[in-house]
Amino acid sequence: MSVKKLSALLAVLVIVSMILTACPAPEAQVVEKVVTSVVKEEVKVVETQVVEKQVEVEKVVTQEVEKVVEKAVEDYTTPHPILSDVRVRQAIAHCTNRDELIASVYPFISDEEKAQLRMDTFLPKTHWAYKGPYTDYEYSVEKGGALLDEAGWKLAEGDQYRTNEAGDVLALKFTTTTAQFRQTWAAVMEQNLLDCGIQLIRQHVPSSWWFGDTTGLARRDFELGAFAWVGETDPKGRTLYACDQIPLPSNNWEGQNSMGWCNEVASKAIVQANNTLDREARIAAYDTVQKEFSKDMVSLPVFQRLEAEAWNPNLEGIRTSATEYAIVSAKDWSMADGGDTVVIGFSQEPASMFDLVESAAASRQAYYLGVANVNTQFDYDYQPGIQDPLSTIENGLSKNEDVEVKAGDMVYSAEGEPVELAAGVKVFNSEGEEVEFDGTTPVTMKQLTSTYRFKPFTWSDGTPGSVDDLLLGHKIDCDKESGSTSFEVCDQIAEVTPGTATDALEYTIKWLPGSQYSLYFGSQFHIYPSHQVLADGRKLADVPAAEWATLPEIAEQPLSMAPFVLESWNKGESMTFVRNEYFEPKAKLARVVIQFFPDSQTAVAALLGGDVDYLEKATLGAGAEVQTVLDAEKEGKLVVETIASPTWEHVDFNLFTK
Repeated sequence: MSVKKLSALLAVLVIVSMILTACPAPEAQVVEKVVTSVVKEEVKVVETQVVEKQVEVEKVVTQEVEKVVEKAVEDYTTPHPILSDVRVRQAIAHCTNRDELIASVYPFISDEEKAQLRMDTFLPKTHWAYKGPYTDYEYSVEKGGALLDEAGWKLAEGDQYRTNEAGDVLALKFTTTTAQFRQTWAAVMEQNLLDCGIQLIRQHVPSSWWFGDTTGLARRDFELGAFAWVGETDPKGRTLYACDQIPLPSNNWEGQNSMGWCNEVASKAIVQANNTLDREARIAAYDTVQKEFSKDMVSLPVFQRLEAEAWNPNLEGIRTSATEYAIVSAKDWSMADGGDTVVIGFSQEPASMFDLVESAAASRQAYYLGVANVNTQFDYDYQPGIQDPLSTIENGLSKNEDVEVKAGDMVYSAEGEPVELAAGVKVFNSEGEEVEFDGTTPVTMKQLTSTYRFKPFTWSDGTPGSVDDLLLGHKIDCDKESGSTSFEVCDQIAEVTPGTATDALEYTIKWLPGSQYSLYFGSQFHIYPSHQVLADGRKLADVPAAEWATLPEIAEQPLSMAPFVLESWNKGESMTFVRNEYFEPKAKLARVVIQFFPDSQTAVAALLGGDVDYLEKATLGAGAEVQTVLDAEKEGKLVVETIASPTWEHVDFNLFTK
């Protein structure tokens, strides 16, 4: 053997040794033994026989190096030894008595209500994109057991847990939060799976770890993982179910497909569902995804959460909905006994009235009541409000036209990013097909243009609304210094221009070629009073976005274009809103007071005592307090409505392991 070749081999072995030292694994022990053997034989002789062995060992070393390097760089690319088998996942679904899980946390509901809460896919049965029923996996120990037998997990006579031929126990770690709600239903699921011979090892961890940016779900550190998704009127879903949204070290853990699910049919369909503006086409695409989702059983939808609201029988005009806050209907509220004030109970206090940076339920409701609400989302759909009508393609306020793009043009890529078109960039062409730009041949893409029109409105200081107010919304909401946590919409926009008519309250968005934003029809920005002069003498429109979150005129005492205006805020106790005399049609009530309570129990006691007129769903929740108000309803003391929330509990299956 030449000295040059011997040196090269020794270099490889040194590198391997370094890698194995940094990344110890079972394979590393094997490689180290081979390396030691080779080095000793190299020193002893230089013969054809040794060279042949050296070549053979070099091949083994190379293969092992590739394995170690791949493993060191790419966690969660190894199929899970148990959960990668679809039969096991389907068996777990059959072995989980979801009606029993629902009853454990909502013992007060009927069998009919349980059926309404139970899900067979990732969308509620009342959603516009639901076309089921889909495979439901009814509770059956027999069917679950048969699938496990078929998968090689047998339950020997007298044994508690199933084992495979190697003697491994069918045991899985189940990770979720410490919330009592989840501890309750998880304990039932543990017993359910035990009846099928599956050992569920429950781990209840702090939410800060489970939902952390670099821990828990974000790093796919689980086998079975339980948590809730908040459903929306627009189902979205690409980041959850597309193949290119699987978090891995190589993509800096981007994406929310923590299951590692890559079904090409479903992936293509979820991309299509989020890349067309035709609702019927979207429904068809979502139908495909839901069929594949239920068939592959990569995530077990357990149930929609229950929400309840309760109010004084004298309070009239309340409109409840799974996808909208009842407080949005406050302009229509009245008291049958002639009272002009309504007291609402909140168990949380808003952090700010600046809606751009504060989206908690308490803050959002206070904002809708006393600042603005441009559109509504009742019953999984959209209705015009101050923006009227919605800007749809059907009514001509939006157009989706073919444009030719070339190298250097800004486009919205197939990966969902604003990029300069260059060789290798993938985009959707005008036919909805994903293509890769070759660097020279122009591509025809769809470009959306939307005009948003508004009814005349007046601020609570008597100043009429203006186009400048609309444009200030774009300026602040899209400023990276504003404190906003999302620029999803802003990143898809090419330009924003005011309306052409001098007296028109409208603006136009030209979207980037390739953007097919599903909520294009609704006004995209907040509306701010550009004329307002602050206490320090500055005009609001001139204040840098970075300062807005701390401005008292924005965060604590904003002007209003809503039915009510915030009159006073006694921190820790209450917020008082009075009728906005400039809002048309005027609210029937003169005053709405939001009273803060330390917990749901105290709030319910105040409702029963007559000190509160209404408890919204986030305050009343779905715990034992619901039984209390239901009992009061039977006595005629309250009106109670239970609602199947769009928020749904589910158990994800991690199909891969480290």
